[in-house]
Amino acid sequence: MNTIVSFIVVLGILIFVHELGHFLFAKLFKVRVLKFSLGFGPKMFGKTIGDTEYLISAFPLGGYVKMFGENPDEQEGAATDREASFAHKKVWQRFLIVFAGPLFNLLFTVLLFFMIFFFVGLPDSRETTRIGQVNSDSPAALAGVQVDDTILAINGTPTMEWMDVLNMVKDSGGETLEFTVARGSEDIKIVVTPKQLPVKNIFGEEVEQRFMIGIVKAEELFYSPTGIVGATQAAFSQTWMYISLTALGFVKLAQQVVPVSELGGPILIAQIAGKQMQAGWINYLFFMGLLSVNLGLLNLLPIPVLDGGHLMFLSIEAIRRKPLTEKLQIVAQQMGMAFLGVAMVFVFYNDLLRIFS
Repeated sequence: MNTIVSFIVVLGILIFVHELGHFLFAKLFKVRVLKFSLGFGPKMFGKTIGDTEYLISAFPLGGYVKMFGENPDEQEGAATDREASFAHKKVWQRFLIVFAGPLFNLLFTVLLFFMIFFFVGLPDSRETTRIGQVNSDSPAALAGVQVDDTILAINGTPTMEWMDVLNMVKDSGGETLEFTVARGSEDIKIVVTPKQLPVKNIFGEEVEQRFMIGIVKAEELFYSPTGIVGATQAAFSQTWMYISLTALGFVKLAQQVVPVSELGGPILIAQIAGKQMQAGWINYLFFMGLLSVNLGLLNLLPIPVLDGGHLMFLSIEAIRRKPLTEKLQIVAQQMGMAFLGVAMVFVFYNDLLRIFS
């Protein structure tokens, strides 16, 4: 139940933010908005206010803003209809209306992180030499090192921070090291022989060979108070880091460094959302920020049907001084729909394999 609720909340908020961007910019340029829907498919609830029907639809995996003049078959008679038509707005205005959805996802991420940093504080990973994980069959595990041991010294040299541990092991040349660790109320000496192992980045690429013993630092995260300026700077920095990592992930996927079997769909998102909620609401909000960036950048991909595909068509129209033919746009939209359909089936298949494997 926690997984389902966490999934609906995070997806509902991010879809609302995305569609709100389209909606507000459409209103800014005086385009008549016919529908604002959270979800696709049959209407569950709806209320009409002014020209717009606000809906909650059956399938929560998306949403849409329907504007007058989007579809060629809509009749435009009076001059007032033309003024309220999306199709009769200038190219740059239509571009901004379409771009506003992904933009709002990115701005929402900045706002979300600002609120966390301003009210909770900046993450402060204080220096510790406490061990949080010992890899199985690693030199440390074979020597008897345990989780929660605190490394006091290596070969008699005090270790004040984790970098001291990393550097001494890395520079050991594979020679045996004597670790002095605090375990409970005792200080214990343990002899460990580092082993040269591959170091991989977050995408699984081997970046170097280095002497290691197979331990991971304990995560002891604290929060330091900050003001408006500090929270703002940190929010933009955190958002940019997520944007960079997400964009790099797309590149690595295209390069086949990251296998397509790693892609996940709604089931995986729901599972992660549930786990992050169990870990604490701050973890959940950080996950929401990451997902918001992913949603924004994914929608900017130049695939017909997605916002990025519409932006591509509008850019071509701006260069050519006239739109692409209606037939060409329809064919492109059908290809985009087919691609997204296959992609959805594929990620659902990946999700089910993870569950039943």
